[in-house]
Amino acid sequence: MTEQGTTIPERKLYPFQEEAVNNIFNRLMELPPNANLLFQLPTGGGKTIIFSEIARRYIEKFKRKVLILTHRIELSKQTSDVLATLGISVKVINSEVKDLPQQSNYQTFIALVETLNNRLQENDQFLEDIGLVIVDEAHNNSFRKIFHYFNDVNILGVTATPLSSNKKLPLYQTYSDLIVGQSISALIEQGYLCEGQTYTFDVNLSSLRVGSNGEFTVGSHEMLYTQSIMQSKLIEAYEEIGKGTKTLIFNAGILTSRAVYETLKKKGLPVKHLDSTFSDKDRADTLDWFRKTKDGILSSVSILTTGFDEPEVETIMLNRATKSLTLYHQMIGRGSRVLPTKKQFKIIDLGNNSRRFNLWQYPIDWKHVFVAPHLYLEHRYKDEWDYEMENDYDLPAEIKERFLNSSAESFIVRDRYAMALRKGKKPQVVLDESLEDHFARIKDNASDFDEAFELFNLLNEEMKYRIKQFGKCINATHNHSDWQYQQYASRLRRRLMNFFVE
Repeated sequence: MTEQGTTIPERKLYPFQEEAVNNIFNRLMELPPNANLLFQLPTGGGKTIIFSEIARRYIEKFKRKVLILTHRIELSKQTSDVLATLGISVKVINSEVKDLPQQSNYQTFIALVETLNNRLQENDQFLEDIGLVIVDEAHNNSFRKIFHYFNDVNILGVTATPLSSNKKLPLYQTYSDLIVGQSISALIEQGYLCEGQTYTFDVNLSSLRVGSNGEFTVGSHEMLYTQSIMQSKLIEAYEEIGKGTKTLIFNAGILTSRAVYETLKKKGLPVKHLDSTFSDKDRADTLDWFRKTKDGILSSVSILTTGFDEPEVETIMLNRATKSLTLYHQMIGRGSRVLPTKKQFKIIDLGNNSRRFNLWQYPIDWKHVFVAPHLYLEHRYKDEWDYEMENDYDLPAEIKERFLNSSAESFIVRDRYAMALRKGKKPQVVLDESLEDHFARIKDNASDFDEAFELFNLLNEEMKYRIKQFGKCINATHNHSDWQYQQYASRLRRRLMNFFVE
């Protein structure tokens, strides 16, 4: 029952949730006071259902109160609703709650971390008879400042990714043990999560900068992702993969999200933008529109990674890069909910994230992540250029023999591109230099136009290879690269004809 006395139909635990509850509760019974436990389960696995049942059993067995901590208002509402289905009386501690004179009326308290911290600073006895503290999204280190107020209690943290948001404060310093729930792949196989199909579009991230927190900076994101070439890449990806589906787009900055909104709006697509500056009413109205619009597109700035549940989302677009394994899983998890009419969803990756972290459903040894987080927070995931970005096309031996009068020096597009940028030249100069290289090699090894045209054809694959390299450097769309190749080949043919025929 809620504070208002309304009841919500009870939801039965799935077998894997029942197993998790039993494992956690049995382990909690073994723990001495002040010992803490962490539980991992993928987004969409029902962590709120599980820890609410834990709360019910704890209250029933020990007759003490349970405190549930969260950092988002949406999560407190969601948790309150679930507790109501279990017949547990609950008090939500928000900014309007200044004191609690009648605490005996409630079995559980749900509190936003910042609000409760303010109350406890004013009165460290603000809450009475708490026996168990449950921390939702426990990887977020903002909760630690509250723990010292609660002595002789157990703390249960729950998270999809047991990797601290602060690399200087690893979770193993707070939690003595980790219980791992079902994996993403297992939940997909059992029909509890949708299968995610990942589509990648190569993006040159060399302009991104890493901040002091180890994450790519918002500013460098904005510089890259607001460029027209990246907007074109997003349109191309959406029209090829996600057109007509309910789509959630994650951006790193407000400028990017607004640019995405304007770009899609000009295409006549049903799109809205949402960021943290919206009022509560505007936010609610926007989310209501998104829920009611079958093929709606919502462009946001990472504020919907937690506490947002719209099962009908069919496509997730990562229009950003991240070095955070947690954020990667949170974003994709927004599309993983199962419906009778939805067994799959699409992941469009425009930030090389799946290359950095592997596919979303790929198995992860969370026990290892828990005990050795530094391996996952520092340089384990690097943005490496593809082999083809560091090497020129290797001509077959029989073709090389036709160019013996030319220099064998490699033409590395990435190096030429970097040099052009350092000298303040336009990127197009790289293709001009490449064309001169091809022209010189054909000219030096052909006796007439017929032979020159034959050599031109022998170099065709190398030409395509270089155009592809250049396209990666400037983040060109496939269509733009195809156009560049046609222009390149046409210009080279004209040069050869003018030289040999005239």
